[in-house]
Amino acid sequence: MALTDEGDVDHALRAVLVDVLGLPAERVAGFTEATPLFGALPEFDSMAVAGLLTELEERLGILIEDHEVDADMLETYGALLTFARAKTLR
Repeated sequence: MALTDEGDVDHALRAVLVDVLGLPAERVAGFTEATPLFGALPEFDSMAVAGLLTELEERLGILIEDHEVDADMLETYGALLTFARAKTLR
């Protein structure tokens, strides 16, 4: 799937959160840029981070280096979306 705009990346990220974390699609659809993720969602723990990043790499066709992953990037939906868009829409 070629991701050509910001809406594509948003849609793909929401799908990954549903699939990897097992969150209801309706809940994820309501996420805003300020929605807290890591540390706020019980489903999104340290064990889930690796699965989420691996799935993002696969679906977005990107490579996420270890040094790029930090707490700030995982803190909110908006921070993760900004990261994903920066990696994807170059």
